Parts: sequence; C-alpha cells; structure tokens
Amino acid sequence: MFYQGVSVNLPPVSDDERWMRLALEQAQQAAAQGEVPVGAVVVQGGQLVAAAGNAPRALCDPSAHAEVLALRAAAQQLGNYRLPQDATLYVTLEPCAMCAGALLHARVGRVVFGAADPKAGAAGSVLDVLGNARLNAHTAVQGGVLAAECGALLQEFFRARRNNPEPLREDALRTPDERFASLPDLWPPHYVQDLPALDGLRMHYLDSAPEADADAPALLLLHAAGRWSYAFSRAAQAAHAAGWRVLAPDFIGFGCSDKPKKAAWHAGAPHAAIVLQWLESLGVERLAWHGDGLGQRVGEELQRAAPQLQWLAPPPQLPAWLALDKAANADDNHPAWRAPFPDAGHRAALRHVE
Repeated sequence: MFYQGVSVNLPPVSDDERWMRLALEQAQQAAAQGEVPVGAVVVQGGQLVAAAGNAPRALCDPSAHAEVLALRAAAQQLGNYRLPQDATLYVTLEPCAMCAGALLHARVGRVVFGAADPKAGAAGSVLDVLGNARLNAHTAVQGGVLAAECGALLQEFFRARRNNPEPLREDALRTPDERFASLPDLWPPHYVQDLPALDGLRMHYLDSAPEADADAPALLLLHAAGRWSYAFSRAAQAAHAAGWRVLAPDFIGFGCSDKPKKAAWHAGAPHAAIVLQWLESLGVERLAWHGDGLGQRVGEELQRAAPQLQWLAPPPQLPAWLALDKAANADDNHPAWRAPFPDAGHRAALRHVE
C-alpha cells in the first residue's frame, strides 16, 4: 500500500502535475483494494521520499489516510518525525482535519492537493487548519492541481457503488450488472427486497418457472460460500425440463445479491429466515432441497424452522444434474466466481463465511 525511500527519475518538485500523477497512481491502487481512492506522496529535494494510498479498511485503522501513511513512511525514512521545511506533500483530495493536524505537527512546508472536499476539507473548504493564524505552525497550500482527474476518480468510485435501481443501505454494496453480462447460461434475473428479514437489502434468485402455481413441486438449490446461483445453471435446465420448478437464491453477500460490508452482519446472517420468507412470498408449499457447505447448513436450519412445508425427497436424477455444472464449480478461477467481487469492499462475506 505504501513504500518509502525510493529514488525515481521524475522532474523537480516545481513540476506539481507530475508529482500529483504519482499520487493518482497511489489512489488508483487504493481503489483496486476497495478503499476510497486517495493517494499521497512526500517529496523533498526533488526526490520521492514516500508514497501511500488510503488504507483504513485494510489496516482496520481509522487514521490510515493516505497523508498519514505517507508522513509516517517519510519520517521513518528521514529519521525525524518533523520533516524538512522544503518537504512537500501532494495529495489527490483536500486533507481532512485529522490529516491537516498531522501535516502541521510534521512541519511540512507545503501541501498541494487535487480535488477540493466541500464536505470535510480542512485546507480552506470547510476549515482552514493549515492557514489558521492562531496556530504556531503554518503550511503553504496550493489546491486544484489535476483537480478534474482527481475528482473524476473519486466520482467514478462512488458512482459504481450508487449505481442501483432501488435504494440501498449505506452499509452495503451492489455489484454492477455489467460484471455478469458475459457469463454463458445465465438465467434471467429476479430480485426481492421487501421481505422483513432482508431489512432493505436486495436478494437475487434464479426461478425457472416464475409463472408456476403454488401446487407445483419446487427444487431448492442452495449454494456454497464463494459460489452463487450460477453454480446450478445447467442443473436447473435439466431439472426444469424434468418438471421441477427450480429455485436458487444468492445468499446476501454473494452473487448478484447485496453485500453488507460489516463482518458482524455475516457472523449472524439470517439466511434461513430470508429464504423462508422468500418461499412464502412465492407461495411454495412442496419442495425438495440440496445444499453445499453453507447451503447445506441453511437448508437444515430451514427444514427445522418450517415443518409446515411439505418436504419432498430430492429427485433421483439430481446427482447427474449437478454433475453438469461440476467442472465450473471445481474451478476457483472461473470468471463466474470472480464476477460478484470487483474489489475488497465486496468481499466481506468471503472473509467471514465458510
């Protein structure tokens, strides 16, 4: 996430755009890790001293902003927590109050930022910490260097997380539809969001016969952790051809369903309660089920919680149907298993569910 003591052949410190582009590279690396894309570099004497990207999520550290990480690395490299007066910190977003305070404490002589932050900026937008005459340290500030590029990176990052046709809880992410567009054998999507157990989250599911009446027998297929309803694409075709209504939900955190970011949600995830309410909303009363790993645990809990449903024996052809998808399910590098998780922010379920 950050490095220090690197000598690179870049133009002198006066060429602010070139140093800001290096900060932008750090911001892009942060975005790839699911962090808010902010990058910072410290330059002294025309040489790169340290560089860092945002890492609060990766380090579980609320102070791990790009500026703070870059200052820490620079201080270690230079052997002094107070940096030389000719040191300049370049950062893609106007520093917040915390980072501005750290910059003053480090005695950084000059700060150059890209995009202004009208909500939390402490270099003139909301506060002017760096130019407060009542403080005993001051830093020269220049803003707006590559502002359009720095701002566009931030806007694109948040746009992808807000690209939702329906309201989404602030503590969850939704994978963009285009991530799934190139997958073969993809069933038409179905979504549900109004179940009490979902608490505002949106769940995706496969339904081979959405027009089926309540008396039609259903085959409920429940995926393992790291997989989703796509794991049953070909099996669903075969089962449907044999007269079954195939239902396969994407558990919350997986597939096309919404993905809560907090570990606590996944530790007590109400998957069985969600699936039961969903089945009731569809009018399903007679069903068989199959589950792998996480899916098996959910299926067992579901059957215990809903004795009022008519539980059928799985069809004898089920092993042969499941074998149709066996090769893809065995390949952890299959595009279908990477598609739901474009960055670290979407992968909370992978980290906390087995």
